Amino acid sequence: MNHIYAYFMHVLHRVRSVYTKQSELHDAGQATTEYALVLLGAAIIALLVVAWATDGGGAGRIGELFDSVIGNILGRADAVQP
Repeated sequence: MNHIYAYFMHVLHRVRSVYTKQSELHDAGQATTEYALVLLGAAIIALLVVAWATDGGGAGRIGELFDSVIGNILGRADAVQP
């Protein structure tokens, strides 16, 4: 009876180890795929922003935005000083 139990536990351990290895491989592949998709999305957004800034008249808007942000920061810095 002990031999049957030992054999059953050995088979169970082997099945569990194979399942764990397959699960880890699947998760690793999923993480790689998600990382690639995030990078692809970021690249597309970056290309759209560059296209807007160069051809879509965004250069003037970026300059205005930059001037507004810097002016706001300097205005707040002046208000803090006594």
